[in-house]
Amino acid sequence: MSLRLSQRVQRVSLSANAAAKSGVTALREAGRDILDLTTGEPDFDTPDHIKQAAYAAIAAGATKYTPTPGVRALREAVQRKLKRENRLDYSLPSIVIANGAKQIIFNAFAATLDDGDEVLVPVPYWPSFPDSVRFNGGVPVLIECGLEQGCKLLPAQLESHINSRTRWLILNGPGNPSGAVYSEAELTALADVLRRHPQVLILLDELYEHIRFDDRSPLSLLNVAPDLQPRCLLVGGVSKTYAMTGWRIGFGAGPERLTTAMTVVQSQSTSGASSVGQAAALAAFDGGLAFLPEQVAAYQQRRDLLVSALSLVDGLDVLTPQGGFFVFVRCGGLLGRYREDGRRLNDDGDVVAYLLDEGVAGVAGSAYGLSPWFRLSIATATSSVIEAGRRIADACGRLRLEADL
Repeated sequence: MSLRLSQRVQRVSLSANAAAKSGVTALREAGRDILDLTTGEPDFDTPDHIKQAAYAAIAAGATKYTPTPGVRALREAVQRKLKRENRLDYSLPSIVIANGAKQIIFNAFAATLDDGDEVLVPVPYWPSFPDSVRFNGGVPVLIECGLEQGCKLLPAQLESHINSRTRWLILNGPGNPSGAVYSEAELTALADVLRRHPQVLILLDELYEHIRFDDRSPLSLLNVAPDLQPRCLLVGGVSKTYAMTGWRIGFGAGPERLTTAMTVVQSQSTSGASSVGQAAALAAFDGGLAFLPEQVAAYQQRRDLLVSALSLVDGLDVLTPQGGFFVFVRCGGLLGRYREDGRRLNDDGDVVAYLLDEGVAGVAGSAYGLSPWFRLSIATATSSVIEAGRRIADACGRLRLEADL
């Protein structure tokens, strides 16, 4: 019997991040010494008060189905968090909870996109952005934002790509994979363009909002352009700030008509998010951020160590991240060089494969729409970051300009 797959599922691919992580696991199980710099998962543990809240919820019998848009107490906690930390006011019906921020994004596109609708996606991008658009019948319009502009969207680029089919703009800050952070002036300039195009919705992925370096404070487009709030979906969660990747709780805050439609979508897919996960997230949002400065300082130290090491490597151009968990590196200067085994580096996939052979696992920039680059995670032990920088520098230094004859 021949199994026919839908055109919908054939439009998308397995997450490159997940594939890279799986490859590292297999190599380690085979006994290889591999430094894993593939995924954006904090190496810190979930704070104890959050875990205790989960234990208490289980003991109290909070193990049943939950309302599809989220437990009221958690939605109220998100409402307070947005007011306290982000200086934003939202009504309770404007806030929804899902199984991670990724589901919030998917639900939003499922609720709003018809076949052929366009979504503007700045490049480099988190791979789930364009694939979520494709899965829901939309067309991702990729706008390249390279090293020379700090991997940030320029107002002129935005203006030139908007047309009658444009449905959404995605803004991700701090960026994944770039670590780019938009300044107040840059956000203001983008807002000026968006005001001229009232049909365009704006998805603000701010999952890394508190992981910012050099004393930068969280700043959203909505802080500089509050008049755009009726057109924005703000996406957040607990995974990065609170080291809760496995708890799978994300939230969306946006126009009530949109959040209602997203609830309908979720009601026919996963229904409400985990009761225990929501109890833990409630404790997270109401428990304060006293633990966070120490962690951000560790991420910044790792950033500085890795950027310093790689900036000395001939053939690499390093974008210094202003936030997030990643260092994004342009490796065009390595292409055309030869490994000691005679193989030629033709693209960023070859570079990443070479580094993996040398014991450092990263992800090729092609997964994020920008080549030739690669991404390295700093959400790992400082000792691993230092050793990764050393191994990469050593490996690049052994590349040859010509193949042995």
